[in-house]
Amino acid sequence: MAHDAPGAHDGEGPRLPSARGPVSASVAEYLRGTGAPPGSQDVAGAPVYGDDLQLALYLCYELHYRGFAGVPEALEWDPDLLRVRAALEHRFLTALRADVPVHDSVDDALADLLVEPVDGTGVSHHLSAEGELWQVREYAAQRSLYHLKEADPHAWVLPRLWGRAKSGMAAVEFDEYGGGRTDRIHARLFADLMADLGLDTTYGHYLDEGAAEALATVNLMSLLGLHRALRGALVGHFAAVEITSSPASRRLAEAMRRTGAGPAAEHFYDEHVEADAVHEQVVRHDVIGGLLAEEPHLAPDVAFGIDVTGYLEDRFADRLLGAWRAGRTSLHTPPRSEIPLSS
Repeated sequence: MAHDAPGAHDGEGPRLPSARGPVSASVAEYLRGTGAPPGSQDVAGAPVYGDDLQLALYLCYELHYRGFAGVPEALEWDPDLLRVRAALEHRFLTALRADVPVHDSVDDALADLLVEPVDGTGVSHHLSAEGELWQVREYAAQRSLYHLKEADPHAWVLPRLWGRAKSGMAAVEFDEYGGGRTDRIHARLFADLMADLGLDTTYGHYLDEGAAEALATVNLMSLLGLHRALRGALVGHFAAVEITSSPASRRLAEAMRRTGAGPAAEHFYDEHVEADAVHEQVVRHDVIGGLLAEEPHLAPDVAFGIDVTGYLEDRFADRLLGAWRAGRTSLHTPPRSEIPLSS
């Protein structure tokens, strides 16, 4: 089924979501022009990986993408809001640096990415072997927060690279954006997947339903992409995504076939099996190799980017599998869509 670019019919971006605590409430009110930004005590008191802080940070970052309906574009560079964002980022990044064990070398970090878990307990294993259609739909709804902007967070790093690293990164991004063909843009292919599953394809539609763990995975991409000082970590993150994508996509394509999700749903993951197998080599040899040839001092940052990606993805997987094995939804709130996601 063909669609316009995801969210293209919205006119002015998604609506602001419901708040999840005092910090996200203050940020939302400030964006609406009805209140002040959150105070430092509220930011300091919010659990780092919790709903309130992660949603507040997501709201700040989204101003650099499509923004929100009714929110002035000028707020993207509002000094007071940028100070709030910096405080939220500091708490998030400080926690990640404290909580994530980092490999001693990039080679060791990359080698571990290539080792498939023996027990096969990840989300793609579950969906492939025994997942139900409602679980596939929940997974797609939560992943839509990233996949409907796929490649955009990574594009921020292009001006921060040069030489072989830049050309390699641009080559992979060109594929992500459809290789010059609008109908092959990966975000559009994901919108087609969502349509097969009976989900709303509007950009940002499922933000209220997204769990804190899902928000954190997207916030990480924006955090690393928007800071030149974190360019090495962004490259590591990108490597982790591309290297692990092909085998996981093969299992997810099987899950789509087994649950009868539909041809567009199957095609999205079939496309990633082939494309990301090629991308893996480009990222390893050209993007990482080129970056470290020019800036060898960034090796610890690259390893950090790889490892922190796995850490947050594992948290997201625990959220999904814990809920599904208990027979309940993994979503933050019941969907506002007229089409139920869970059983």
